[in-house]
Amino acid sequence: MSRSRAHQLHDLLADGSEITIVCHNNPDPDCLASALALGRIAAGAGIDEPRILYSGDISHQQNRAFVNLLDIDLERFDAAAIQDRPAGSLLAFVDHSVPGANNPVPEGTPVNIVIDHHPAEDIDAQFVDHREEIGAAATILTQYIRALDIEPDTVLATALLFAIRRETLNFLRGATRAEYDAAGYLHDHADHELLRQLSSPSVTGATLDAIATAIDNRMATAAVLISHVGRTTERDAVPQAADYLATLEGVETVIVFGIIHGAIHLSARSPDPRIHVGDVLREAFADVGSAGGHHNVAGGEIPLGIFADYTTDDDQLLAIVEQVITARLLAALDLTNGTN
Repeated sequence: MSRSRAHQLHDLLADGSEITIVCHNNPDPDCLASALALGRIAAGAGIDEPRILYSGDISHQQNRAFVNLLDIDLERFDAAAIQDRPAGSLLAFVDHSVPGANNPVPEGTPVNIVIDHHPAEDIDAQFVDHREEIGAAATILTQYIRALDIEPDTVLATALLFAIRRETLNFLRGATRAEYDAAGYLHDHADHELLRQLSSPSVTGATLDAIATAIDNRMATAAVLISHVGRTTERDAVPQAADYLATLEGVETVIVFGIIHGAIHLSARSPDPRIHVGDVLREAFADVGSAGGHHNVAGGEIPLGIFADYTTDDDQLLAIVEQVITARLLAALDLTNGTN
């Protein structure tokens, strides 16, 4: 990237008095590391104590280990922190783009900085760096710190390197030359023992149970596999189940869903160039929830209320959810017969 892009960001930060960085709902390492890096860039521009806000849960065992071992200072999202900001206060999004879309920020809220690599439309901010072709937001932030001659300390380098590796499944999903270049730069600054610990966290029994449920409930149509984890308290069990089932021989596309608290969560994986799973989920569920993503990885969330009105019996509710969600997915995939 050109130095001018990084310096545009630096100039905007230098004109601000403070910065509030908002993570997307249930933030992952790519979002958290990007927020940490933006905070360091802001500090270098003269902004003391940048705030990083998050909403939802940090439930994935890797994400919990990431926050704890790197001692990242996070605050729960507070609407007042967004609405009552003084003049000169900057609002930034990393790894997401639009108020109200995968974040609790009210729609129409003015945003100063957006740095993202996910598909999105109608992005409006003073500074926008939106590159769908890049494999991780952390890659973009690494380019910034290099262009601004900010030498990363061990914590920041470890966070960014782990985020790039996690977001690209160790460079097997959506990685570009930029990810390899960023990782090569971060390698000498990172704590590799800490990286090993982050890569091998313990797994909860609830997560294993959810993955086992997804294995039992799987149905396949040609090279497409659809399954669900039932009801679970482990939000990240859904994408973990999708990652696991994607290794099944003969499967090219996997979509897994499950009920977590008051919503249905979906996660999709597909290396098949003929299927854009972000478009599939968007077509299937845009009218009832939020869904979308890249051609090879996507997710979505649907409020459970529209289904809960039918019954108070949980088994019956699960049956209704399974029937409706599966039917919508098969229709969006143009698959109606041949399940096994």
